[in-house]
Amino acid sequence: MSGEIRQKKMLPKYIEVRGAKVHNLKNINVDVPLNEIVAIAGVSGSGKSSLALGTLYAEGSRRYLESLSTYTRRRMTQAERADVEDVRYVPAALALRQRPGVPGIRSTFGTLSELLNSLRLMFSRLGSHRCPNGHYCPPSLSVAAMQEITCPVCGAKFYGPGAEELAFNSTGACPTCGGTGVVQTVNEAALVPDDSKTIDEGAVVVWGTLMWSLMKDIVRTMGVRTDVPFRDLTPEEKEIVYHGELKKHHIHYVNPNTLEPAEMDFNYYSAVNSVKNALAKVKDENGMKRLEKYLEEDICPDCHGTRLSEAARAPRLRGIGLDEATAMTLSELIPWVQGVPDSLPEEMRPMAENICESFLDVSKRLMDLGLGYLSLDRAASTLSTGERQRVQLARAVRNRTTGVLYVLDEPSIGLHPYNLKGLIGVMDDLRADGNSVIIVDHDTQVLKHADWMIEMGKGAGADGGTVISEGTIEDVSKNPQSVIGPFLSDQYEARIRPVLQKDSMFEKGVIHLETGMIHTVHPLDVRIPMGRLTVVTGVSGSGKTTMVLESLIPALKAKIGGQKLPPHVKNIEAEGITQVKLIDATPIGINVRSTVATYANVHDELRKVYAKTKDAKEHNFKAGDFSYNTGKLRCPTCDGTGEISLDVQFLPDVKIPCPDCRGSRYSRGAFDIRRKAKDGNEYSLPELMNMSVDQVLHALGGLKLVQQRLQVLHNLGLGYLTLGEETPGLSGGEAQRLKLASEMGKGQSDSVFVFDEPTIGLHPQDVRTLLHVFQTLIDHGATVVVIEHDLDVIKNADYIIDMGPGGGKEGGRIVACGTPDEIKQVDESITGQYI
Repeated sequence: MSGEIRQKKMLPKYIEVRGAKVHNLKNINVDVPLNEIVAIAGVSGSGKSSLALGTLYAEGSRRYLESLSTYTRRRMTQAERADVEDVRYVPAALALRQRPGVPGIRSTFGTLSELLNSLRLMFSRLGSHRCPNGHYCPPSLSVAAMQEITCPVCGAKFYGPGAEELAFNSTGACPTCGGTGVVQTVNEAALVPDDSKTIDEGAVVVWGTLMWSLMKDIVRTMGVRTDVPFRDLTPEEKEIVYHGELKKHHIHYVNPNTLEPAEMDFNYYSAVNSVKNALAKVKDENGMKRLEKYLEEDICPDCHGTRLSEAARAPRLRGIGLDEATAMTLSELIPWVQGVPDSLPEEMRPMAENICESFLDVSKRLMDLGLGYLSLDRAASTLSTGERQRVQLARAVRNRTTGVLYVLDEPSIGLHPYNLKGLIGVMDDLRADGNSVIIVDHDTQVLKHADWMIEMGKGAGADGGTVISEGTIEDVSKNPQSVIGPFLSDQYEARIRPVLQKDSMFEKGVIHLETGMIHTVHPLDVRIPMGRLTVVTGVSGSGKTTMVLESLIPALKAKIGGQKLPPHVKNIEAEGITQVKLIDATPIGINVRSTVATYANVHDELRKVYAKTKDAKEHNFKAGDFSYNTGKLRCPTCDGTGEISLDVQFLPDVKIPCPDCRGSRYSRGAFDIRRKAKDGNEYSLPELMNMSVDQVLHALGGLKLVQQRLQVLHNLGLGYLTLGEETPGLSGGEAQRLKLASEMGKGQSDSVFVFDEPTIGLHPQDVRTLLHVFQTLIDHGATVVVIEHDLDVIKNADYIIDMGPGGGKEGGRIVACGTPDEIKQVDESITGQYI
């Protein structure tokens, strides 16, 4: 009997998933081990995220929320049920997504990581405070005890500031900029865009748009000539136009409608005051858009961008203010914080050690994840997605939960192989605390660290959605069915591009860039070979983005457009280059109306083809009628979006496929217009839109232009996408390759292509496809520059520029440049150790 009871009490060892049909999952059953690190691998589009986020996370978080009271649930956005028959033993789940939301203007690295809370507490409780008469008092326990401080110099009594009074999102905000560190000033150059006009002809554009044109009459009474070109006015006259005093003037004027003379008193609004007056009255986004062209953002003149009021900058700790402490990078700040307790009187040290310890605990994680180069006052909106995700991750580990399911969506994005040690350490800590970790990733270094692997595949889209192998890393690498297997056991040839001889590297020309100091990057002198694949490498924060995205691209654009070079760029030489294209991972389009077919210019061609069919001519349909955005044949219920929004009272609005068109975007009439394809079957346009690129390629022979455009998508490894798929929902890697589609196949000898981490979300197998894409561009004469951490791409480079050696202040210079073999020989290059 006791044996039976013991058996009943045994804890479950697996999450049991039965009948999962989310997205392209084919009714799969799978057991996911609990309290272990489980990797989910597979090519792009194979169903990894559908299993990890769409099934396990969706059910784990939904069930947790459902256990709360209705009152609490009303205040939360809720998830709908996942399309799965049963998921048993799933813990409460947290997901750290590939694209965390973009933080607002008030968010900094310090607030995001919560390090600023501890730092403010240090300055409040441990700092030396200033009395009302300007004398500094030595640190004491008075603030912590909420007692008055007595100034030893003048005897004044006052209370020290609490931590809240040092917050720029609260009472410590600079009154001028409201705690944002930036102010909007009027851009005077935009007020008079054409100085050859007279004031009467409308030289001052805001008089007559933002302010009554009567200002022209008032300014005339103030002695300004309104009938001469603006450029010929005296400095005194221009001063009156731009900054004249706001006061009442008595004027005689002629009513333009009745032509009758009249006189009245009017306030004079100078050109600058006209904009300020309009700004004070703005109520919505549209009103702001009208004003944007007259405004520019400047660093706040009072707080100099620190966001803090003068009073919040006053307390001193170890000789500096809070503003100076937040300007330090994390790696500089840590030793400073470690020295705080010893700088204080004996009786304050126990409290100081307590506060400093909470700061150092949090910062250790951030350092492990390679974020030591960030300063606390760095605006959160300027962090990369990888950096924001790692801040989230550090917060998750610090919370020391147990029994939680963590789903990590490609946490290795943007991490140099050297920084992966910290990430792996974080996963180990989560598991050691009794949590379950599921990681969706392609990086073999991270995958090899998992206790268990589930591989989805075999292909993508309709060819994916099944489990092709599962087990320990060793089991998967030996499984002949596995696609990832050879990459786990390193049994593959990494270099698939021809090797270039060193002496022929620059024979097609050179791009030469010289820059001054910017951010943490030292002055640079860079040579990039034309017509080659150049890979820019280096640990996180070493200056790759600054060199390529903030220096090389703007300099080339300025040179091509004949404009002034950016202030920090001293010189750029790039003979014969007439265009530069940045291919990055930002989402394509902002709404559901942008689809793969419209973006790849296939939809327009198909509409023309269908307008020529016998059925269409009988009904008198033109190509425009086949548009799901504006045409007659779009579904009237959902207006061609394919989905409708349901208002379920206190539940969140639920978006569901349109019940009439079933998500196809078209009305019934469009399905009746059919065309016989090369494969012998008849298809309507909505049916084609529901097929994948590869299926349509197979079905439609004879349509040369459509075939060509779809073949390009197939060659880019995007054959699994359906034509009607919404582009904003594509992953970063898919978005990058789709942007490339329009560039393929042209002569490119005058073009520079810059790729910002193009292997985001790519399986090692897909990375090989990407390398063939680079080779095609180079065969057409293009110069390709890639910022990348992926070792297979780095090994296939013609030329490497390695930045570093560390991040932040420890980086910012070129450590080595040359072929992969040359980089390997450089001891100082961290990248060289991994090639």
